[in-house]
Amino acid sequence: MGTFPIQNFFLFTARNKMIVIILMPSTKKNMKTAQLQKHLSLFCITFCLFLFAGAFSGNAQEQIKISHGPYLQAMTDSGVSIIWTTNKPATGWVELAPDDSSHFYQSERPQFFCTANGLKNVGTIHQVHLKNLLPNTRYRYRVYSQEVLKHEFVYVHYGNVAATGVYRKKPLTFTTHGRPGPFEFAVVNDIHERNNVLKQLLSQVDLANAGFIVFNGDMINASMNEEQVFGGFMDTATALFASETPMYYARGNHETRGPFASEFARYFPGIGGNLYYMFTKGNACFIVLDGGEDKPDSDIEYSGITDMDNYRTEQANWLAKVVQTDAFKNAKYKIAICHIPPADGWHGNQEIKKKWVPVLNKAGINIFIAAHEHRHRIQKSSGAIQFPVIVNSNNNIIKASISEKEARFRIFDTAGKLVDEWVVQ
Repeated sequence: MGTFPIQNFFLFTARNKMIVIILMPSTKKNMKTAQLQKHLSLFCITFCLFLFAGAFSGNAQEQIKISHGPYLQAMTDSGVSIIWTTNKPATGWVELAPDDSSHFYQSERPQFFCTANGLKNVGTIHQVHLKNLLPNTRYRYRVYSQEVLKHEFVYVHYGNVAATGVYRKKPLTFTTHGRPGPFEFAVVNDIHERNNVLKQLLSQVDLANAGFIVFNGDMINASMNEEQVFGGFMDTATALFASETPMYYARGNHETRGPFASEFARYFPGIGGNLYYMFTKGNACFIVLDGGEDKPDSDIEYSGITDMDNYRTEQANWLAKVVQTDAFKNAKYKIAICHIPPADGWHGNQEIKKKWVPVLNKAGINIFIAAHEHRHRIQKSSGAIQFPVIVNSNNNIIKASISEKEARFRIFDTAGKLVDEWVVQ
């Protein structure tokens, strides 16, 4: 076919790939070849422009979406936190409506934004805390996020909006605490990212009518990244109950390990800004404590990143004050929840026994719900620890029913077989 000098070329990049189109000029010696080169060049240009445009259109089609959640946290008589994530940086807000006969679109609903210090937060994790709600009241809600494309000086460029649906399906709902009378709740722990076990255990619970669910620590193996949290257990929890039934999370020692450990409170905020807190429901008062790590802070496993001894002392000081409140004193049933049980043995157990048990003994705790040991046992009250301790297995679920007559704690395995029970009257 002959040879031709290369005089012009075009360079395109698409999806990090470089495409070079070489245009070879015609010569008078071979017009057929020149014509062929012309058609070939036009074909290459058209084909590569198609690929180039496809690369951009593919990116444009990736719309903002709610990637995980929403789910409920930190429920009280008058407030709740709602958490969700998006695949792109965005602002976030919640629209709230009463649970009446009106359609959600009937009127403009009040908006509550994800903010800090007077500024709307821009990110992929969204946390809105609703305050001043009425006790024992059912609300409907919807979450929104609007993508932030660019923020230049004082100008913000917004993109599309993602939201939970209320048009073709019912809005999500929640009911604040404050209702007197009997209720039920359930406790699971040490799931370690075993979604199949979590599903088996929670399938035994009437989740739509449960007062709340407790995750008593070690739901993951280590805190590595966001996808591990959701893929390991939280997407399952959201699909089963967590968008409408509140969940409380007592942090375990495995949640304190790994580079993502410091992010825990952004996804699972405690009441009042701490991972240790108190809440009431019906005639019961619950104290959730954070046992931290099980070995000394100087242990090689922690690489000098923990300060758990001081943290447990901080909780002891808080605990001494909170047991003096009317909310605690007036409750018929006083229940403590912590991942690590008080006992002799490892450092964490001894710290809890030394720093917290004297306060709990004096305060008249009725029962202490623990985990951590991957086995079931009930430790009866004694002179040193003057309350029973239920240590729940990693393959069991505690189903509790609270009434005026009694507080009954029944333990079931994955097959639904009753393993043990304890009654407080």
